[in-house]
Amino acid sequence: MELIQLHNICKTYYRGDIAIPVLRDVSLTVGRSELLALMGPSGSGKTTLMNILGCLDRATSGEYWLEAQKVSGLSVDERALIRNRKIGFVFQTFNLLPRTSALENVAMPLSYAPEHLSNREARRRAEEMLCRVGLQERMDHEPSQLSGGEQQRVAIARALINQPELLFADEPTGNLDSHTSEGVLLLFRQLNEENRITILLVTHDTNVARHARRIIHIHDGVIVDGAFAAVAEPTELQGGSAPPAPNVGGTR
Repeated sequence: MELIQLHNICKTYYRGDIAIPVLRDVSLTVGRSELLALMGPSGSGKTTLMNILGCLDRATSGEYWLEAQKVSGLSVDERALIRNRKIGFVFQTFNLLPRTSALENVAMPLSYAPEHLSNREARRRAEEMLCRVGLQERMDHEPSQLSGGEQQRVAIARALINQPELLFADEPTGNLDSHTSEGVLLLFRQLNEENRITILLVTHDTNVARHARRIIHIHDGVIVDGAFAAVAEPTELQGGSAPPAPNVGGTR
């Protein structure tokens, strides 16, 4: 079943009277529980497309449907509500609060959750997420006391705290060494298989993209390949099912 449908999405920025087209008639579908990569060189439009899919920005024209809800045309506040309820983000730079423990960083999004959880319940859920990414022994550590891989795992736990159906990872291994990167990518695979979260890896790196079951190639704002590939079941991932929880701590 399709989670996302895009129909002829265009995005144009303006510098004075000069129009700068970034996305040109982009159409694609994303199935539930897919693990896919959006791949293209710098300036190809992949981050702009991610921002539209993640309800951070709005297309100039075209239609965006998420879970059969028409997102294009929604107000800023309405898009923010969708983000809070359905979408998580992981970025290259981690974006952790520096003088705040891993546990507090992960629990922070719950302050804006519509459920209004108690402090006790928020802590319990944050602890559960940190255990899920293998950081049960590092909950009280601040970012400066964690390795790059550990910081990225904190960021992943924070992105999952509101139990999103859709997770965007924008160059998630850009600041990590190759060994640590591999562990983080295996963790994404495991989360996709076990939690059935739809994950989109936004990258220019073929080593990152190879972990996906489908690769969407974008060039100069145009999807050139992979927009409508058949959705594979999680058990059909190349190499079989995901391995046990990886160690992605890396070295400091």
